[in-house]
Amino acid sequence: MTTASQAADNNIGFVYVSPIGDAGWTYQHDLGRLQLEKEMGVTTSYVENVAEGADAERVIREMAKRGDKVIFATSFGYMNYALKVSKQFKNTAFVHATGYKLGKNMGLVNARFYEGRYLTGVIAGEMTRSNVLGYVAAFPIPEVLQGINAFIKGARSVNPEAELRVIWVNSWYDPGKERQAAITLISQGVDVVTHHTDSTAVVQAAEEEGVYAFGYHSDMSKYGPKAHLTATTHHWGDFYVDTVKQVLAGTWAPVSIWGGYPRGMIKLAPLNDAIPEPLQNRIRNMERALEARTLHPFAGPVVDQGGKTIVPEGRNMTDEELNKMNYYLQGVVSTIPN
Repeated sequence: MTTASQAADNNIGFVYVSPIGDAGWTYQHDLGRLQLEKEMGVTTSYVENVAEGADAERVIREMAKRGDKVIFATSFGYMNYALKVSKQFKNTAFVHATGYKLGKNMGLVNARFYEGRYLTGVIAGEMTRSNVLGYVAAFPIPEVLQGINAFIKGARSVNPEAELRVIWVNSWYDPGKERQAAITLISQGVDVVTHHTDSTAVVQAAEEEGVYAFGYHSDMSKYGPKAHLTATTHHWGDFYVDTVKQVLAGTWAPVSIWGGYPRGMIKLAPLNDAIPEPLQNRIRNMERALEARTLHPFAGPVVDQGGKTIVPEGRNMTDEELNKMNYYLQGVVSTIPN
């Protein structure tokens, strides 16, 4: 680990919410950092396991004070701290991963995770025998709810009997809580489980309990070779390279980037041989349709948990609607915590 106070001139700084490890959210960002070093020849440094709060502000401020050219802050809860520091260091470019607040020198980046979630939902709907699916989730914010709803919408597109149970762990990274939540869901009849948290605990629990699972962020198949059907994986390297090129050329301006299949920011991990070949072929065709923008996971009709039509048949949910999502869709049988 590199400290925030030690770096070369024109350094690029990264702030991580969890340990890098060998799979998960932070691991994927670190792969992007390594791609940036390799392709651009720049120096980078990072601080991992930085809590969302005052500690995040301290680390971001230290990076800015030492003169980093770009600071990538990679967790939703860093947003307000990154924005605050950016106003005091106007010659530094700040880029925040996820969130919704742009600044004069702070841009945003996010990936359309829900695209991969929809595909894994289709697989889950076909592979389940109990028709009960499970989801371990971190915090009830729109980008997490998008994933939950995309997953059940995909499942119900092929299996109208499918239902989804959700347990919230109120943490991005807590392997113990994530494991316990997965085991609880499995004890309730869930035979396909996934997660929106940072560790491999859910996949490992599924392997031990003999049910199917989907990884998240990274290919987690080595943690559950039988359980792991595939994973929604994230890819940040090309974005990091493009951003730093623009900053060094003096052409960068803060914008909000929300990339999915067409930008290569979302992909599926290899499909497990347990998935029948006809279904594998359908999924690959759906990936091509997502890339061509002929498939939208939230094409109408979109109906909420209470039976209210959110989006009528014939149109797709807009990005503005997606970013205000604060409800479950039909098929989710849990409740959202206050």
